[in-house]
Amino acid sequence: MTIGASLPHDSAPLHVTGQARYVDDVPLPQGALHLAFGLSTEAHAEITALDLTEVLAAPGVVAVFSAQNLPDMPDVSPTVQDEPLLAVGKVHYAGQPVFLVVAHSHLQARKAARLAKITYAPLPALLTVEQALAANSRFEQGPIVWSRGDIADLSKAAVVVEGEFEVGGQEHFYLEGQIAAAIPQEDGMHIIASTQHPTEIQHKVAHALHLPMSAVRVEMRRMGGGFGGKESQGNALAVACAVAAHATGKPCKLRYDRDDDMVITGKRHDLKIRYKAGADAQGRLMAVDFTHLVRCGWSQDLSLAVADRAMLHADNCYFIPNIRIESHRLKTNTQSATAYRGFGGPQGIVGIERVIDHLAHQLGLDPVTVMRRNLYAPMGSAPQTTPYGMAVEDSITDQILDRLIETSNYHARRDAVAKFNAQSPILKKGIALTPVKFGISFTLTFLNQAGALVHVYQDGSVSVNHGGTEMGQGLNQKVAQVTGQVFGLTAGQVKITAADTGKVPNTSATAASSGSDLNGKAAENAALTIRDRLAAFIADKHGVSPDTVRFTQGQVRVGGEVYDFARVVAWAYQARVSLSSTGFYATPKINWDRVKGQGRPFLYFAYGASVTEVVIDTLTGENRILRCDILHDTGTSLNPVLDIGQIEGAYVQGAGWLTTEELVWNAKGHLTTHAPSTYKIPAVSDRPEVFNVDLWTVPNAEDTVGKSKAVGEPPFNLGISAFMALSHAVSACGPAYPALNAPATAERVLMAVQRGQNV
Repeated sequence: MTIGASLPHDSAPLHVTGQARYVDDVPLPQGALHLAFGLSTEAHAEITALDLTEVLAAPGVVAVFSAQNLPDMPDVSPTVQDEPLLAVGKVHYAGQPVFLVVAHSHLQARKAARLAKITYAPLPALLTVEQALAANSRFEQGPIVWSRGDIADLSKAAVVVEGEFEVGGQEHFYLEGQIAAAIPQEDGMHIIASTQHPTEIQHKVAHALHLPMSAVRVEMRRMGGGFGGKESQGNALAVACAVAAHATGKPCKLRYDRDDDMVITGKRHDLKIRYKAGADAQGRLMAVDFTHLVRCGWSQDLSLAVADRAMLHADNCYFIPNIRIESHRLKTNTQSATAYRGFGGPQGIVGIERVIDHLAHQLGLDPVTVMRRNLYAPMGSAPQTTPYGMAVEDSITDQILDRLIETSNYHARRDAVAKFNAQSPILKKGIALTPVKFGISFTLTFLNQAGALVHVYQDGSVSVNHGGTEMGQGLNQKVAQVTGQVFGLTAGQVKITAADTGKVPNTSATAASSGSDLNGKAAENAALTIRDRLAAFIADKHGVSPDTVRFTQGQVRVGGEVYDFARVVAWAYQARVSLSSTGFYATPKINWDRVKGQGRPFLYFAYGASVTEVVIDTLTGENRILRCDILHDTGTSLNPVLDIGQIEGAYVQGAGWLTTEELVWNAKGHLTTHAPSTYKIPAVSDRPEVFNVDLWTVPNAEDTVGKSKAVGEPPFNLGISAFMALSHAVSACGPAYPALNAPATAERVLMAVQRGQNV
């Protein structure tokens, strides 16, 4: 069986030998030019004078574009056309592109961009959610409120907890930075871009150049990481290259320097979560009231959908009879926050996990006890509904918790942590278990579609093109396995070609954990069409029914005869049987009304849980993750080794978000953490010393490709257990609830320790 085989990433040998080609490795035609943006130094200001004389006179400079000579300013927004390529009249954040330099080399363009003389008239800048809230600066008329039941039940609760905590943003820090190139063609424009959304690049370039989309071809072989940061943030580079290439007639390339990349591009949405929750004396939730103050940045980007998903995951694995969620999407003079792995879901989940943890502390119970008393009804029983009205028919959290508690030896280790803390005055340990329930599908319903193109050549070789993009996650290998399974071939006999809008049009972004679900199904459908033709052809030759034909191990078995797959294909070609087909897939069952906050936005949920043990130094706040045990729901895994790699990486990235990755803006709105010297992503040495990952492989109840489940975003939320373990460790320092903010940096851990000791 090809599906379910633990095969390495299809590009692994190329990755480790340095032969894998990324956009910057693609040789451009002779005379190619290089671009750089000139950036705003003000967070909010009017541009009163823009003198680019010295820029244009700098060595190697061919052209300079700004609002002065680009009156028909292209828009690069993914949603509501509120992002001009270059600032027009005003700047809205420090780092906004103001002008564009075109030069003979990358270095010449960057040096010239520093020579501009820009005069600003500063305007009041809104940098925090509190400032934006006070100014009523937002992207919708008022807060979005979804509710069920009556939160007045809080007054009847035996125990009530209340609090507010910060949840920080996160820099994507993909290893390959943002980059694009444009090559003028006689029939339009060819774009090569590091993007998760080739069709959106195609659309924005076509609009900028006043061309039909059919005249713009976007190609993407692989990305060196994306994590959501290349879903919409690459639009500006591709459009800039296209505009410059159109004006000069030369190929043009734009590659951000790492500092510029971090200063220009959006991050994960940070927010402030206010909560008030009530429970009975056993810890059963009666009512929860959430307020999300979401910092969206200067333009809308994808913020409404991100904030919606945070609300959609505010319940996580728990049935809450009475709940109110109020979400403020606040406009600030900071980078436009954007998609990031989990797309708002982690922000919603960490809120309810904080509530569970706070209630457990108040009641003197193990948080796991409180969790168990609030889980959705298990699969097989009468389903309960989410706050937005979707029946939770596939809840397996109870089963996952049972197994993980046993395999991780959770209860004995929690007792051991308590004994250690009682005897250790300086070092304190903490342990926490957190579950996850993550909805799979785009919440914008029409995006839940995918196409594929499969060719079988007359020699029996197979080529597949699909609408997904490869960013290191192994999507192409999985699609090759799915296609190979249909034909009875190995994955190695299936060639996946670069994502290309000229082959598969109207693609959705590779996002929302939907890459394998959508594109795998589309490729499978295309391959099945061809296989059915081959089966009908060879069955007719043998006078048997097509459904008796078997494709397995590179052979075709029919009527007692066995033929090589390639021989049957050659015969079919000579008989003029079509060996090419498109495939299409649209996710069934989903419907969603975001205004009412009601419907079925997801086809299914992916589940999981993690146990993390940490240690902190109460004198410095320094902390380490000692051990992590994970059990994650993959359905029938398409490729277990790739899925385990995704889970391990997701956990570390999630833990980094909540512990070390701190974004800091100064009082002028300048991002001060704009390089690896000041922004700390987890390193190899930060991984748990003991790291146990196991898969829950019960087939998906829904008809997904191979009965698998998505594994891109859900395991990111497993990192929340590291944050809760730090909270548990701090709680050993005093009776008060630790009330940690995220990220729980060493400084914040130390401050929480001192608060506990001073009570």
